[in-house]
Amino acid sequence: MHGKVVSINISENKGTTKKAIEEAYVIENYGIKGDAHGGSHWHRQISLLAIESIEKMKEKGMLLNYGDFAENITTEGIDLLSLPLGAKLQIGECILEITQHGKKCHSKCEIFKIVGDCIMPREGVFAKVLKGGKIKVGDSITIL
Repeated sequence: MHGKVVSINISENKGTTKKAIEEAYVIENYGIKGDAHGGSHWHRQISLLAIESIEKMKEKGMLLNYGDFAENITTEGIDLLSLPLGAKLQIGECILEITQHGKKCHSKCEIFKIVGDCIMPREGVFAKVLKGGKIKVGDSITIL
C-alpha cells in the first residue's frame, strides 16, 4: 500500500487549525519544526489524517481546508486506521512509527467550534519520528 502527502500543516498553538506549508523539516524524536505539537518524550509528535476522511465531512456541506482538523500531514491512498501500532512509514527522508489511533477530543476545541465536528479523534493517527529530514507536498508514503 502506497500513498502520498497531500498537505503539510503546522500551527503555533495546540487546539487550533493549522496552516498549510509546501515543505517541512522533521526532527527526530520531536516532530515538525515550528509546530506546537512537536516535543521530545511525547508519542504524538505528528498527526496524520486521510483526505478520504476530510472528503466525508465535505460531503456533509462543510467548507474545509487542509489543516482544519489540526492534522500535520494530510494523506491520500493509505488506509491509516488499518495500520497497526508500531507500523513504520517512510515519507520523504523521514521514518515515522504509528503510536496511536484516534484520541480523546479537547472539550469543544476551536476546531469543533469552527467546523462543527472533529474527525481527528475518530479517524486520525499519531506517530513519533524515528528518523528526521525534509518532507514536501507530493512525497510518496511507503509502509516499511
